[in-house]
Amino acid sequence: MRSDTVKKGVQQAPHRSLFNALGMTQEELDRPLIGVVSSYNEIVPGHMNLDKITEAVKMGVAMAGGTPIMVPAIAVCDGIAMGHIGMKYSLVTRDLIADSTEALAMAHQFDGLVMIPNCDKNVPGLLMAAARVNIPTIFVSGGPMLAGHVKGQKTSLSSMFEAVGSYAAGKMNDEEIYEFENKACPTCGSCSGMYTANSMNCLTEALGMGLRGNGTIPAVYSARLQLAKHAGMQIMELVRNNIRPRDIMTEDAILNALTVDMALGCSTNSMLHLPAIAHELGIQLSPDLFDKIHRKIPYLLNIRPSGFWPGEYFWYAGGVPAIMEEIKEFLHLDVMTVTGKTLEENLKDLQLNGFYKNCHKYLPALGVKVGDIIKPLHTPIKAQGAIAILKGNLAPEGAVVKHSAISPRLMQVTLKARVFDCEENAIEAVLQKKIHPGEAVFIRYEGPKGSGMPEMFYTTEAIASDPELVETIALITDGRFSGATRGPAIGHVSPEASEGGPIALVENEDLIRIDIPARTLDIIGTDSIERSVEEIEKILSERRAHWIKPESQYKKGILDIYTHNSVSPMKGAYMEFFM
Repeated sequence: MRSDTVKKGVQQAPHRSLFNALGMTQEELDRPLIGVVSSYNEIVPGHMNLDKITEAVKMGVAMAGGTPIMVPAIAVCDGIAMGHIGMKYSLVTRDLIADSTEALAMAHQFDGLVMIPNCDKNVPGLLMAAARVNIPTIFVSGGPMLAGHVKGQKTSLSSMFEAVGSYAAGKMNDEEIYEFENKACPTCGSCSGMYTANSMNCLTEALGMGLRGNGTIPAVYSARLQLAKHAGMQIMELVRNNIRPRDIMTEDAILNALTVDMALGCSTNSMLHLPAIAHELGIQLSPDLFDKIHRKIPYLLNIRPSGFWPGEYFWYAGGVPAIMEEIKEFLHLDVMTVTGKTLEENLKDLQLNGFYKNCHKYLPALGVKVGDIIKPLHTPIKAQGAIAILKGNLAPEGAVVKHSAISPRLMQVTLKARVFDCEENAIEAVLQKKIHPGEAVFIRYEGPKGSGMPEMFYTTEAIASDPELVETIALITDGRFSGATRGPAIGHVSPEASEGGPIALVENEDLIRIDIPARTLDIIGTDSIERSVEEIEKILSERRAHWIKPESQYKKGILDIYTHNSVSPMKGAYMEFFM
């Protein structure tokens, strides 16, 4: 066993004395040591049930003949971090989680790992660690939150932010917003909808690293605890058969995850996380590949924020396996999974063992059919996936847009630039009605090297809740967006402003052409006048000659390290090296 390094031989007598200090018996030391990496804490609602998930996993490990040992992983609640300096610390935690988990796994020589994440950065961070350490590993998440209910409508966290926008617009009073804040998020779990947390948990399942239901069983259901026990038992099978993450997360598995991503309409943050995970595996994902897959995979899942139904309805419709069944002609079915079987074998087993019947039992009482939630392949919501990659003289390396959430009026449009160098100034302008129809609102210097790449959620929600703006303007940024974002949002513009990318050179009254069907994002004019390509190139060259890179506001701590060492958003915004 790998753990013999710290358990066997005379030289390890000091190590055994420390295990003795932990109260471990010889019987426990004779078994494989399984690190149970728990993201449990008391500040993230998506993680407040992970103590129970952790205990269930430990029981499963012990039942199957292993010795479970809990170790921690940090977590940030993006919702609580939103709208202040805390959001600048969100993305960097992904790398901190990967690094710290690597250190724990290597220092203590675990034989296997069970990863227990749930929210936005924990899932990709632990997947990055799994790829890096490469010892038998399985994932089990905490599950999604149930939807809230306000005035007969099902609600989620995005409903809460929309309510704030309505309140600011004078459309909601104090009593109404109080009702929202007390009812929008009624249970523990990751936010209800295909937001970033649930997107990444579903993609973990699509990658083959989680058991069926990992991405979709609601947090408060007993089936979630049963899943955790099964994951604890299954890690012992992976250890016995030496099935490792790199045996599972192959290039074909990554392509499967991208394919499922498009069918689900996942968060745009998946376009940051999948490249970062692939990087740990030695696989490079290009923006062109994203778009190639997008163009051939239909968008099928009618779940918020792009769709209608709350997150738990995806489980009732059969979850990730049901989507994979629908699009299996596009998948690599021979890939290995944590079940010890191929994807094809797993899908056949689920057809035979009553899995879908068990999921569908919830639907009659709701008056909903499977086809209302997961559209058939031949009659999709949209013929192409929900995310597109745009390129042009404004974004030479690419930019990301979730066009399933954009008005048809903005699919091909020319807008006038309104430029802001931070989100705070942009949101103030939106709330004070200083933004007008026909404008492209730029928020720059918010990329990885600029400020840690925070989410622009307050600004997008303010725009989305303003009927005058939601179909008439666009938001363009080198920052990123929440998975709950709706409306005209283009992010991850690369190269970012702090690297001297063209977005740093945009000025007020520049003409910006957005053409999503053509996948282009270009500056086509200045001073509200359209110019030739040659003229634009000359003007941008002149502006670049006078551009001065702003001095970093971070002089110490992790943001100083991250902003100096992160790569482009289109590469995954991971830290490439330390100073």
